[in-house]
Amino acid sequence: MVKLSPSVLTADFLTLKNDIERLEAAGADMLHLDVMDGIFVPNISFGVPVINSIKKHTNLPLDVHLMIDRPHRYIKEFAAVSDYLGFHFEAGSPVAETLKEIRNLGCKSCLTIKPCTAPEQIFEFLPLCDMVLVMSVEPGFGGQKFMPEALNKLSILRAEINRLGLNTELEVDGGINKETAPLAVNAGAGVLVAGNYIFASPDMKATAKEIKALK
Repeated sequence: MVKLSPSVLTADFLTLKNDIERLEAAGADMLHLDVMDGIFVPNISFGVPVINSIKKHTNLPLDVHLMIDRPHRYIKEFAAVSDYLGFHFEAGSPVAETLKEIRNLGCKSCLTIKPCTAPEQIFEFLPLCDMVLVMSVEPGFGGQKFMPEALNKLSILRAEINRLGLNTELEVDGGINKETAPLAVNAGAGVLVAGNYIFASPDMKATAKEIKALK
C-alpha cells in the first residue's frame, strides 16, 4: 500500500495541533516537515524547536526534509527529533558519511535529489539509504506544478533499488494531486508527499484513502 506523508508546511501554524489531529484521523502514515534556511533554498520555515513541539503531540513518524546548506553540521540536533531524516545530495555535505551518521543516531536515512540531478549520480549511495526522495518541483515553495521528468527518475531509481535487492523506500514530493499521484506510483514511488491537495480537500479522509489505495 502507498504511504502518505502530508506536508505540514501547508497547515495553519496557529492551529497546528488541530491540523495534525485531522491528518491522523485521515490516515496519514507520517508527517513531512520541510526545514528551509533561506540559503540552500530561497525560503525560511522552521527548525528543531517546532519539530520537537510537534513530536510531543503525535505518534506519527516525522519525515524531516532538510533543505539547508551543509546539513552535516546539524545532523545530531535534527536526529534527536526525527524518525526519517533526509538531506539534499546537492547541499554540500559528505554524502556517505552523513547517511551513516543519521543511521548511527537511530534515524532512518533519506537522500534527496533536486530536479536538476540525474538519478544515476546517487546509485552508489543507495545501500546507505532507507529512503530516497525525488523532488518533482524546485524545492523551497509549495503549490508548484508537478514536473513530469520526475517520473523517469522514479522509474530509474526503482529499477536500481530492485536490482540491488534493497528495501529502500522511494518518495516523491511536489505537485501531487489526483492526476499526478497515480503516475508517480506507476513509476515506482511508494511514499507520496502532499500538501495543498490534502489540506484543500473538502474531505481529507476520502482524499487520503484514495491516495493510499493506489497500486
